[in-house]
Amino acid sequence: MPFPAVAFTAPVLLPAALAVRASLTQALRCRPVARAHNAVFALSPVALLVASLLHNPPSSAQSVPTEAPLRLQLSRELQERPPLTVGNSGLTFVSADRSTGRPDLETILEGNAQLRRGETVISADRLEYYHPGDLAKARGNVRINRAGNVFEGDVLELKVESFEGFFSNTRYRFLKNDAYGVASRIDFIDDKRAVVSNATYTTCQREPFANWMPDWILTADTIKLDSEADVGRAEGAVLRFKGVPVLPVPSIEFPLSERRKSGFLPPSIGLDSVDGAEFSLPYYWDIAPNRDATFTPEIKTKRGVNLGAEFRYLEDNYNGTLRASYLPSDRLRDRDRWGYSINHQASFNTGLKGFEALGLSLNLNRVSDDDYWRDFSGSSRNSNSLTQRILPSEVALGWGGGDFAVQARSLKWQTLQAIDSPIIPPYDRLPQVTARYGRNNLSGFDLSLEGDYTQFEADTRLTAQPNARRSFALGQVSYPIELSGLFVKPKVQLHATRYEFDAPLANGARTASRVLPTFSLDSGLVFEREASYLGTAYTQTLEPRAFYVYTPFREQRFLPNYDSAANDFNFATIYTENSFGGNDRIADNNLFTLGVTSRLLNAQSGAELARFGVAQRLRLSNQQVVLPGDVPVADRLSDVLVGGSVNLTPVWGVDTTVQYNPKTERSERAVLAGRYNPGNYRVFSAAYRLQREQSEQLDIGWQWPLASLLGGDASTGSATAGKPKGGWYTVGRLNYSLRDSRLVDSLIGFEYDGCCYIARVVLERLQRSGTDANTRIMFQMEFVGFSRLGSNPLRTLKESIPRYQPLGQPGATPSRFSNYE
Repeated sequence: MPFPAVAFTAPVLLPAALAVRASLTQALRCRPVARAHNAVFALSPVALLVASLLHNPPSSAQSVPTEAPLRLQLSRELQERPPLTVGNSGLTFVSADRSTGRPDLETILEGNAQLRRGETVISADRLEYYHPGDLAKARGNVRINRAGNVFEGDVLELKVESFEGFFSNTRYRFLKNDAYGVASRIDFIDDKRAVVSNATYTTCQREPFANWMPDWILTADTIKLDSEADVGRAEGAVLRFKGVPVLPVPSIEFPLSERRKSGFLPPSIGLDSVDGAEFSLPYYWDIAPNRDATFTPEIKTKRGVNLGAEFRYLEDNYNGTLRASYLPSDRLRDRDRWGYSINHQASFNTGLKGFEALGLSLNLNRVSDDDYWRDFSGSSRNSNSLTQRILPSEVALGWGGGDFAVQARSLKWQTLQAIDSPIIPPYDRLPQVTARYGRNNLSGFDLSLEGDYTQFEADTRLTAQPNARRSFALGQVSYPIELSGLFVKPKVQLHATRYEFDAPLANGARTASRVLPTFSLDSGLVFEREASYLGTAYTQTLEPRAFYVYTPFREQRFLPNYDSAANDFNFATIYTENSFGGNDRIADNNLFTLGVTSRLLNAQSGAELARFGVAQRLRLSNQQVVLPGDVPVADRLSDVLVGGSVNLTPVWGVDTTVQYNPKTERSERAVLAGRYNPGNYRVFSAAYRLQREQSEQLDIGWQWPLASLLGGDASTGSATAGKPKGGWYTVGRLNYSLRDSRLVDSLIGFEYDGCCYIARVVLERLQRSGTDANTRIMFQMEFVGFSRLGSNPLRTLKESIPRYQPLGQPGATPSRFSNYE
């Protein structure tokens, strides 16, 4: 909030101003300080004039100056960094019980002495200020507050503006990370750098009981602090945890904030059932504000040395990430192992009106062998994109503007095969060119035209069908009608496809073509009513919907299938024209889809709190067009979709979808998921998934304070202002196959928040095949505000546990006014 302030210029220290102490205290009672002082003055002739006028106000008989009276004005709002005009002006405020000195030479303050300039405040029992050298000497209960950083000690000599000097027998505390310590001496090089001798450093805050000792503490012969780079360097250092030396090092750097900097990152240590013991020591290179690189040598005792690197860049028109790893002479596989991933996005302005935007996209992924995904899927520093069995490499160039867009791309897949689970590789697209034109509300009509030319290539020994060049076009026109509580959308589509094959089909044809029209009509109503449940006002809707589609039959069983697959049966796809994705199969449909949805909305905000829906298809004729190996669909009634979601409060959430077969009177697929999240660092989620005759799984994930589970104080481990109170936490994710009666994947761990340190131990088991699994142990000790030791399981926890919150996450940088005085 803004504070009133008085501004004076041309500072000249004149101790005679002490004579008007009482009047100044009364006049400047509005100044923004934490406590009142006996004397406050702006040391300038103007200040003395104002003070004398306040101390001896003119009588009515005296002449009154003709100039306008001095008026106080509100200052600007408080700023974390004071304006340069204030910090560099030399304007100095002092206060004390007694003052002596000589004008423009020295001022001696005694008793509650204080000197304030810009963001620097010096307090002491006795303070001497020498004007020519801008030198302050202080003794007795000396305290410096510099932009929220506090130093306390016995003797201080300091050049105030340049902040150059020394402080003996010092205690210090930093604002950014609340770290503190003691030292025999601090030498201030300038306002950004200091050298601390015989120092200690910790972020463990003192507890109110006898014989308290910090859980961890760093002792060092010297600590060099650089607040500009936000880094500290300790020499002759020993890190102690619970009084036990754990890391004696001749020299170590540590961050003073979360700001990035070049240097070694904390080492990572772990155990893996296949790779053995793992140790890595990453080096981070802060090349520029928009570029950085990380080099990660990693020792795997059973495999060898893996060399990893990552480079990131960000520019106005482009950005990207490059990752690579190389493991020479893998002792378990007896060959070199490598992988790389390149992601690049760029945009250009062509200068052509209507086609200004030109975009380039690269996504390249390659690995050395088919076993890479199996051997390196558990590596915490591996890119997820390199541990999949199907790896894309794609280059795309897009050009568009207004209603028109064109894209050309080349897509090639690397398929990692396994003897126990072979897969058919997808087709490469070398190349694929697409174009789209669309206009909305053209005299009430919406129209679009899409074109696609693709050359499909794959190993014909695996696909058992010829490669081909396919040209496809789709034109559609619709006339949406939207009224209050009603919508109707008739649409007409025309599909045209032509194939040119590299080898003859089963019927001897080397070319094929297909033209198909489609007509659809989508319509719905929306009814609303005000409702009240359990004393809370809601808006409830009832939304019936009817969808009709007709596509005539065209023989397609001789056509190869390059990119078509059956759409997932859900509430989104049940109201679409085609039962297949891709362009090789267009279903002959003559069917209605009928459904109804009811929603519960917050009466004030309109937020959706609950949704319930049901939908079913009514087929008027058989569907003859199917995927290879499937049989025609003759059922007149489809399975019934029933679904709902409830989120009445942020604490609870339930979602469910059931695909029910009325002929067999049982569900074909079902998903039931629930979430309980009563506060920060407290979440429990569970999901049941059924796919008849294929899989039935139970998935559970959690993060929870152990004290409440063991019957302790339920408040232990709860969060205040987003921060945990400390104690033990349990974390985990279990995926159990009810069909096979075994755990598929599992993750179980414990975390301990000691306020100034965090300990984590996590056991992860990943299924590599039907009979083989990989197990690894990750453990980490994090000294808050200093460093981390051990492996880093945070990425695994974030990816595995829904709504997981890392303990000890840094909050907003504290304000310097939190230590204002």
